Amino acid sequence: MERKCFLLKVKPGRLQDYLKAHVVWQELLDVMHEAGIRNYSMFYHPDGLLVGYLEGEDIQASLAKVAASDVSARWEAKMGEFFESGPVDPENSGYEWLTGYFHMD
Repeated sequence: MERKCFLLKVKPGRLQDYLKAHVVWQELLDVMHEAGIRNYSMFYHPDGLLVGYLEGEDIQASLAKVAASDVSARWEAKMGEFFESGPVDPENSGYEWLTGYFHMD
């Protein structure tokens, strides 16, 4: 099981708007589950820094499956306005992946 953590940054002054808009559609959750993504969590800091955590057998392959879906394209178009990087593409832009170095079961 892989575990991944990433950072994103919300545009200054847009955090509350982002949080109100971030009601994840069931259709997107279904696609993520079908792609093998598990234990996906998001956290925020008041300065707009977001921290995401997820698990899966092959996270890059799972994210590629999600990114290829129509629902993901619609979600990214909706949410992209809030990020400093614009719409998030897990393979090319947006996410800043962190390197894990400790895990306790």
